[in-house]
Amino acid sequence: MQTINIHDAKTHLSRLVERAARGEAFIIAKAGKPMVKVVPLEAADVGTAQRLGFMAGELAVPEDFDRMGEHEIGKLFLGQSD
Repeated sequence: MQTINIHDAKTHLSRLVERAARGEAFIIAKAGKPMVKVVPLEAADVGTAQRLGFMAGELAVPEDFDRMGEHEIGKLFLGQSD
């Protein structure tokens, strides 16, 4: 596995990211001391969070949802009370 100096890694970051994305892992070192290992993400690691629709089928939205309370809200805007 190739070891790359941190200065060279900063200089050639785009190129190194492309190499990692193709499956080439490498180590970044500072003053000759290994600091981090850069490895490609596996396909399963990317986008595994599924937040949208996590309660699908658990809630029922009434057909008149967009009109619920419109009379009461209208009275409040006109300064009317019951």
